[in-house]
Amino acid sequence: MSKIVRMTLFKLTDAAVIKEAIQKYSTLTQDAVKDGKPYIQQATAHQPYDDPRSQGYTLVARTVFNSKADMDYYDNECAAHTAIKSFIKPKVGGPPLVVYMDA
Repeated sequence: MSKIVRMTLFKLTDAAVIKEAIQKYSTLTQDAVKDGKPYIQQATAHQPYDDPRSQGYTLVARTVFNSKADMDYYDNECAAHTAIKSFIKPKVGGPPLVVYMDA
């Protein structure tokens, strides 16, 4: 069974918010639990280079899940993801771009 790789791109303007969001993603594999156990295989976030081709996106988060069901849990039920969304949502310039694929 292939893993699901998800890329989420955000438009954030405050450098301090970007730094804190990167920190929150760095502990996500420990913070996010399903049935009492960690379920996210990898989670990282980085600030891309300032380049016109980035189209204003200033933060890229990469998460890897064992299954689409785990990603759906992340979107709809995960308390750690809810905390990140609550932090980022009021500060983001528009909805994030989310793409995911088999790896």
